[in-house]
Amino acid sequence: MPITDWPEAERPREKLLMRGPEALSDAELLAIFVRTGVAGKTAVDLARELLTRFNGLRNLLVASREDVCEAPGLGEAKYAQLQAALEMGRRHLGARLARGNALESPADTKAFLHACLRDRPYEVFCALFLDNRHRVLAFEELFRGTLNGTAVYPREVVKRALKLNAAALILVHNHPSGVAEPSRADEVLTERLKEALGLVEVRVLDHIVVGDGEMVSLAERGVL
Repeated sequence: MPITDWPEAERPREKLLMRGPEALSDAELLAIFVRTGVAGKTAVDLARELLTRFNGLRNLLVASREDVCEAPGLGEAKYAQLQAALEMGRRHLGARLARGNALESPADTKAFLHACLRDRPYEVFCALFLDNRHRVLAFEELFRGTLNGTAVYPREVVKRALKLNAAALILVHNHPSGVAEPSRADEVLTERLKEALGLVEVRVLDHIVVGDGEMVSLAERGVL
């Protein structure tokens, strides 16, 4: 039965407009994106098949261009739309951390950092530079490594903090393994950076480790 013959309250688009996007399942949300089905299948049927093929919505969103374009009902145009939707989400989160804005919500900050780093296939080390009123100066990727780690040079972090005239910063890096638990090396590095930056009166407010579905704050762990 085509979706147009379904009860209005069960059609994904109408359901979203009546009850909000949070009321929709992953398949229903994806069906709105896909828009049309294929022979003998509605858009919702196709969406369910895609979720099964990619083992969930997140895996579909981070799938390679080749894998997405090979899937039934998708292609180059849909891949481009998916990437645009992901980037709009990141920019929406990042807008609250725009230059000159004060950090008022730890939850917003963590959501932005999580969106930026959780799906990286390699380790990256970044910093959120702040002024003395905790207004954002810049968010920058400072070092890039491999699947297992990255080399971080405190001297370079200090140079960049001075260049931006930062008074404080939040360090962040990801674990491509998906496990956010900080290693002993992470704790040692945090202490080294805290000491080096302290010499030029720049405070390290936190060091956040980003995993797959979680984040760990070393400040909350008492390391800082």
